[in-house]
Amino acid sequence: MAKKIPLSDLEPGMIIVKPITMKNGMVILGEGVELTPAWVERLQEMDIDGAYIDATEEQKLTKEEAFAQLDERFQPVINRPYMIRLKDILREHIEGLYEK
Repeated sequence: MAKKIPLSDLEPGMIIVKPITMKNGMVILGEGVELTPAWVERLQEMDIDGAYIDATEEQKLTKEEAFAQLDERFQPVINRPYMIRLKDILREHIEGLYEK
């Protein structure tokens, strides 16, 4: 999944999923390139508005962390039956994500 981020948020190890081009169309980095510390520094010095990175490589939560966040987010509305049902559906979905 591609995600556009500002250059200030680039980090070494991120994968470029769309070519990074200058305003004149010249390609600076092509698709599939893994950013190095040197490339991050160079890109941040250029007049570019952002880069598309592979968002599937973002740090993943543990299942326990995901459940804790779910509990925290639903705490203010826990007394509403339809919200309890929604939370249960999301809990099942999260469980399924971690079975893969």
